[in-house]
Amino acid sequence: MIIADSLWRKAAVTAIAAVGFVSLYETTMLDSKDTALPAAAAWVPPPEPGARLAFSATAYCKGMVTAAGVAVQAGIAAADPALLPLGSIVEVDSPDSRYDGIYTVLDTGPAVKGALIDIYMWSCHEALRFGRIPVRLTVLRLGWNPRATAPGFMDRLFKRAAATETLPPRPLRVVPASEAPSP
Repeated sequence: MIIADSLWRKAAVTAIAAVGFVSLYETTMLDSKDTALPAAAAWVPPPEPGARLAFSATAYCKGMVTAAGVAVQAGIAAADPALLPLGSIVEVDSPDSRYDGIYTVLDTGPAVKGALIDIYMWSCHEALRFGRIPVRLTVLRLGWNPRATAPGFMDRLFKRAAATETLPPRPLRVVPASEAPSP
């Protein structure tokens, strides 16, 4: 009961306790997402525009605003931002042709990792029936960069035609020393 006798001792113990709680609160805790990835989940670079990839597709129906800040609507998909960054445009070819089409990746999710695309559906019953299906995915544009697009038919046609049209090199004109301009 030595502490109860003095006001200064009470203030000192309270200050020490407050400093202890604050330092404990500010301590960095280890998180499982910061641990090293297993060898099977090694980092893979993003695909090139025009690449056709094998993905798994699931569906989601909850949420009001995507990670990009737009309202959820049909035609939006969620993907792993390390593989398909926000703004990517993909074409999905699924076994069920109802879900074939072009989707814009405007959302992410904690469970959307690797070769998985999560398609937004208005009906939660339809999203549950959708389940998980294998799809073929074609990357049309990677991210927001308009130059990171897959070349279209006309681009490929004209670039190939332009590459085959080469002009013969012009012969160099030899200037005699007497005609050369003086410095």
